[in-house]
Amino acid sequence: MTTIFLLVFFGLGLIIGSFLNVVIYRYNTQKTLGGRSACMSCRSTLHWYELVPVFSYLGLGGKCGTCQSKISIQYPLVELLTGIIFALLFYKFQNIIFNNTVVFALSFAYYASMFSLLLVIAIYDIKHKIIPDVLAFIFGLGAFLGVFFFYGNLFFPHIPALKDFLGGFVISVPFALIWLLSRGTWMGLGDAKLAVGMGFLLGMMGMLSATVIAFWVGAVIGIILLIFSNKYGRRTEIPFAPFLVLGTFIAFLFSISLFIF
Repeated sequence: MTTIFLLVFFGLGLIIGSFLNVVIYRYNTQKTLGGRSACMSCRSTLHWYELVPVFSYLGLGGKCGTCQSKISIQYPLVELLTGIIFALLFYKFQNIIFNNTVVFALSFAYYASMFSLLLVIAIYDIKHKIIPDVLAFIFGLGAFLGVFFFYGNLFFPHIPALKDFLGGFVISVPFALIWLLSRGTWMGLGDAKLAVGMGFLLGMMGMLSATVIAFWVGAVIGIILLIFSNKYGRRTEIPFAPFLVLGTFIAFLFSISLFIF
């Protein structure tokens, strides 16, 4: 039964991931989020069989069926990542799906929405080297409201403690200081803004753990990219938001707490 549910939620994630691609490509452009999808090169309207998440990309060989131009690998990757996120979130909450279906549905919907938004922010940062203020604000607002409605990662309306309010702001201070002292060369101010929402989402201790994970992973990836950039004579700018998002998801999924105070 668990396997069937995993596949169902994975499939749901693939579908949502297809929409997230639309958001990533059309955000901050003149295009609306509605309307038919079209090839980025020849502008021909895509048929339904060209819009099936992942499978259409594989079936078309990664090329447009009309002009044969190459389709960005981002499309299937975002769809797969969203599918994996949804499946893992189900796995985390599976113990309550039958005991309390309402709590499961609300908890899953909330965290699936929040991590979908974080995925959009991460991919957008990779593509454009910037975190949109509007997306960071929406995420921060959603995380702040979650402080009132979720406790222990489950839906449970309550009056939060003072530390729950301070967590988001306190954890963003080091990021802001790094941005200030380096004049934006080491880290963007967008990372500090994003950290506010992450602090609300995970709590202070959870966000500290997520930050450590983010720096560990970022250091490893940074060293690898540095080696290749020196080898091929390329300068590589590494956005930090994707590592923050990964660290946040790992800390949330496995309830990691590296610090005890």
